[in-house]
Amino acid sequence: MTITWNDSVPIYRQLQQRVVAMILDGALNEGDPLPSVRQVSADYQINPLTVSKAYQELVDEQLVEKRRGLGMFVIEGAREALLKSERERFLREEWPVLFARLQRLGLDLKTLLREAHADKDPTNKEEQS
Repeated sequence: MTITWNDSVPIYRQLQQRVVAMILDGALNEGDPLPSVRQVSADYQINPLTVSKAYQELVDEQLVEKRRGLGMFVIEGAREALLKSERERFLREEWPVLFARLQRLGLDLKTLLREAHADKDPTNKEEQS
């Protein structure tokens, strides 16, 4: 996994967001261990304290737990909790802006769904010509 750091967001926050994305995407499942602080620090050439801070954020959000002598593990229910909070955030923050733009562009759900299916359909001759 390659990470390009964004200078406008603290690295610990970007790392925390990356772990959240991995849980949502199913790359990290409930009960899975997180890579060790030492390993992440070495792999991405970042300070171990930065990694620890990112992991502590995940503990504070009750997504991972520390197991003495074993490391950090994704807790049961983490993905469902993330899905719920991410859906709520999307509907509260992103959807109103997106919906307003769709209305300005005159796009409706039927058109969007047709386009989404056309992009995925390998037998669609119009897309291939």
